[in-house]
Amino acid sequence: MVEVREGQLYNKLNKDGFTVAADLYKSVYNGQILRPRKSGIYNSDYHLHYLKPPTIDEKYTADEVNAKLKKAFVTNDWKDLKFEFAIVSSTAEWEMMSPGFEKAFQDSVVNKQIYIPILPDADLTMDEIASYEQLWLIIPNYKQQVWTSLKWLIIGAAIFMIIIIAAFYVTVRSLINQKKLSEIKSDFINNMTHEFKTPLATISLAVDALKNDKVINNPEKREYFRSIIKEENVRMNKHVETILQAAFMERQELKLKLTKLHLHEMLQKVLENYELQLQSKNGKVETLLNAKNDLIEVDEVHFANLLSNLIDNAIKYSNDNILIKISTHSTNKQLLIRIEDNGIGMSKETVKRIFEKFYRAHTGNLHNVKGFGLGMSYVKTVIDAHKGKMRVESTLGKGSIFTIEIPLSSLQG
Repeated sequence: MVEVREGQLYNKLNKDGFTVAADLYKSVYNGQILRPRKSGIYNSDYHLHYLKPPTIDEKYTADEVNAKLKKAFVTNDWKDLKFEFAIVSSTAEWEMMSPGFEKAFQDSVVNKQIYIPILPDADLTMDEIASYEQLWLIIPNYKQQVWTSLKWLIIGAAIFMIIIIAAFYVTVRSLINQKKLSEIKSDFINNMTHEFKTPLATISLAVDALKNDKVINNPEKREYFRSIIKEENVRMNKHVETILQAAFMERQELKLKLTKLHLHEMLQKVLENYELQLQSKNGKVETLLNAKNDLIEVDEVHFANLLSNLIDNAIKYSNDNILIKISTHSTNKQLLIRIEDNGIGMSKETVKRIFEKFYRAHTGNLHNVKGFGLGMSYVKTVIDAHKGKMRVESTLGKGSIFTIEIPLSSLQG
C-alpha cells in the first residue's frame, strides 16, 4: 500500500509539475517557441550579440510560483503536502527558490528530488532542452509524508483487522463453549438415565417379588418390598424435583421467603439427616460454633438445602474415615460458616468450574458418586440471592474448604 502510494505521488508531481511548467512557459513567452541562435552577427560597427529570451523571475515572484504549484499539488488526497522548489536558468544559475529549498537540497537521501524542464509543447532536441529553464522540486521527508497521507487508511485498516480478529476470537470461543456445553449436557443425560434406571429396576424387581407366593403369604416380606418401592419412588421424585428446580431457576430469579432464624439450630437439624451416612463410612463431624451472633435472615428451605448440599458433597467425595469440621464466626455485620472435609479434593480447573451448571468433577477411582452436577450451581444461586459470598479452597488428595459469608440480621433475636 505504501509503495503504491509512493508511485501515485511521484506520478502526480511529474504530471502536475509539467502542467505548471508549461503554464509558466506560455505566460512568459506568450506561447512563442524560442530557439537559441546558432551563430552571431559581427561587423566593424556591431559587437557580437546573442538572442537573450526573457526569464520567469522577470515576470513572477517566488510567492506567485509557489501559489501555482500549491494549487496544482495540494488536493483532497494530499492536503498537507509540503514541498520546496527552485527555478534554474539555462546557465545553471538560481533565478528563484523557496525559503527552505537550499537546506532540503542538501539531503538527497530522505528528500525526493524531481527535475522538470520548462518547455513548450513541441518536439525539441536534447541540446535545445538544455537551453531552457528548469523547475526543481524537492519533497522533504518523502516517505514520511506518504505514511502521513495514509494515516486514516491505516487506522481504518487496523480497526477493521481488530474487528476481524475479535469476531474470529468470539466465534472460536463460542464453538469451544458449545462443544463443552454439548459434552456437559451429554454427561447430564447419561447421569440422569443412570439415576432413573437404578430405582426403576429396583421397583420392577420388588413388584415381581410381591407376586411370589412365598412373599404373598409372608406379611413381613410384603412390607419389606413395599417399603423398597416407596423409598425408590421418593428417590425418583427427588431427582425430578431437582431437575425442575434447576429449570425454574434458569427461567427466573430465585424467590425467597425470608425469616429470622439461628444458624446453629439449622446446622444441627441438617446434620441429623446425615447420621446414618456418616456411620456407614465411619465418619464424624466436629463443630466449633464460635459465632456469638448467629441470627440471620434467610429463606429457611433454600438455605437448609444449601448446607445440606455442602455436607452431602463432603460425604460423597470422601473415602472412609470421613472427618468434617464445621465452624462459625461472627463480625459486626457478617456471619462466616466454614465447612472443611478430608475428602479427595479438587484440581484448580475443577475449583474454577465448580459452580457451572451440569459440571461434575472427575472422581478418579471413586465410582459411587451420583448426581446431576446441579448441586453447586444451586448453592451459588442461593448464596447470590442472599447477597452473600462463597470462597472455595481445595487440594487434590487432601480435601476442600468452603467458606460462606452471609449478612447478619439487623435485629437481634
